[in-house]
Amino acid sequence: MLPSFFIAHGSPMLAIENNDYTQFLNQLGKELPRPKAIVLFSAHWESRVQQVSRVDQYSTIYDFGGFDPSLYTIQYPARGSNEIAGEIEDLFTQNGISYENETTRGLDHGAWVVLRMVYPNADIPVIAMSVNPALTPEEQYKIGAALSVLREKDVLIIGSGGTVHNLGALKWADNGTTDTWALEFDDWLAVNLQNWNLQSLFNYNTLAPNASLAVPPYGNEHFIPIFYAMGAADNQPKATLLHRSFRYGNLSHSVWQFGQ
Repeated sequence: MLPSFFIAHGSPMLAIENNDYTQFLNQLGKELPRPKAIVLFSAHWESRVQQVSRVDQYSTIYDFGGFDPSLYTIQYPARGSNEIAGEIEDLFTQNGISYENETTRGLDHGAWVVLRMVYPNADIPVIAMSVNPALTPEEQYKIGAALSVLREKDVLIIGSGGTVHNLGALKWADNGTTDTWALEFDDWLAVNLQNWNLQSLFNYNTLAPNASLAVPPYGNEHFIPIFYAMGAADNQPKATLLHRSFRYGNLSHSVWQFGQ
């Protein structure tokens, strides 16, 4: 059975950088068993009804501006899988989760930046999934939990976002120092993930220190993929922090493994 993962996609610049985090993600793909397919919930695809991609061949979306021109030439030509999409839809139906098919949308940078570092050959089928910031964390978790059986079929489930993601607080002149408030929030999160403390996690916005800074109310879409990924391991509740680092003062680069 494959674990599920929460993987921070950081700045788009990760796609062309060589650092400890990109090297870790490169190695992760080499160490994991090759999955049959990848289901990825991206912070950069928001919808009020759960979207399930039925795309034969994905285009590459450049949903950012003002970065190195070379980023806009990168392609990640992954193909989809109607077979796995159909299994997802059946599971949602069985669990009373509403969904819609999406047949044209490409992969946003929340998806392809991560996938390209972990599986650079773009040779594993991908089913892109939206996230819904209007749902409660418990509802997001339940969507992930509905898909937990796919892990037994060698399907890799990933939530892509960031545990600390506040663009207004970033310090682009990075001096290597991490803000105390970001560390305090991320430390609280780590304890509660490792204890699988759902009651506290579902109420992170009132219980976690500095929650409004780490997960600003207008920007919770980057945090919530962790609930989808965690839910996907509801049948094997174990959380392991594989990597944590910070850039630009407080932007988290974390990788959490859920399940075993």
